Amino acid sequence: MITRTSPSCQMENRDLAPVEQASWQELLSGSTISAAQLLKILEIDASELAASEYGEVDFSSLDFPVRAPTPFIQRMKKGDIHDPLLQQVLPLAKEQEISPGFTHDPLQEALSNVAPGLIHKYHGRALCIVSKACAIHCRYCFRRHFPYEDNQPGREQWSKAFSYLKAQTDIREIIYSGGDPLASSDKHLAWLTERMADIPHIQRLRIHTRLPVVLPQRVDNQLLEWLNRWHGQKVIVIHSNHAQELDASVKHAIEQLKSTGATVLNQTVLLKGINDSVDALVNLSEKLFDIGVLPYYLHLLDPVVGAGHFAIADARAKRLMGAVSAKLPGYLVPRLVREQAQRESKTLILPTL
Repeated sequence: MITRTSPSCQMENRDLAPVEQASWQELLSGSTISAAQLLKILEIDASELAASEYGEVDFSSLDFPVRAPTPFIQRMKKGDIHDPLLQQVLPLAKEQEISPGFTHDPLQEALSNVAPGLIHKYHGRALCIVSKACAIHCRYCFRRHFPYEDNQPGREQWSKAFSYLKAQTDIREIIYSGGDPLASSDKHLAWLTERMADIPHIQRLRIHTRLPVVLPQRVDNQLLEWLNRWHGQKVIVIHSNHAQELDASVKHAIEQLKSTGATVLNQTVLLKGINDSVDALVNLSEKLFDIGVLPYYLHLLDPVVGAGHFAIADARAKRLMGAVSAKLPGYLVPRLVREQAQRESKTLILPTL
């Protein structure tokens, strides 16, 4: 979600409510939290951040607010400023540094925005911006500056996207993205999916979502109901960066999604200080397979403004993947890729063996 929320709208004083007592909608709406309160919950003194290598940041000036749902926060280690989950959502002073080559639209998606809510970049598939909302604000998000205000069509405006899709008979797959598409209501998702089912040449539905990982309560009977009604093949691509993100509740959500006949894959972003080690990547692949998910992509960082401190040199990434490949069977090794503007496909980066 890329909505700008002023600090006065954030909840400065709250405890984490038991997730068993809250609906997924309540957990989603309660995801916006001040950085100061997040540190307080994790029993980390803000002065510790200022004194660390991360540097002090003016939390009140953020244009990309902190957002993390209770189930995700509960998997963070208290007292650990280096926790890999915390580091994905905590704003740092390094975000203010200028990184050469980092832009507001690193994939130049504006050039492929063929209709409100619709991006057609690759042959045979098109992407729908279903929602601007998300349960979590990952600090490396390549869409943190995306013009969502121009891509939130109402039902009447969606007709432009449907007309485009009907005319492009080579499109066989529709991809739901965002934000996070599962941040939308099941009523809207069911309506949208029914309209897609009316287009004969669209045979596959793919959903890119982080919610089954950060907010597994989202996978409920209403979601499964409309997903079961899809007439063709379905693929769900979750997003997990570290094995610590995957607990019993995530496993249950994955099992529920797979019960609909969906293929479930995972994509990861290679992030400095979070998962840039052989052990972290191997453990993630093993844990994913334990819960029924196949590793799919390991993305090199998209060069978006504010995320330069997460970047890893290509040469190091290749060496890491070479070492990972030596420790895992081939079906557990994700493909190392980079997405580049105006390319017809993702660029495969071969590991150094």
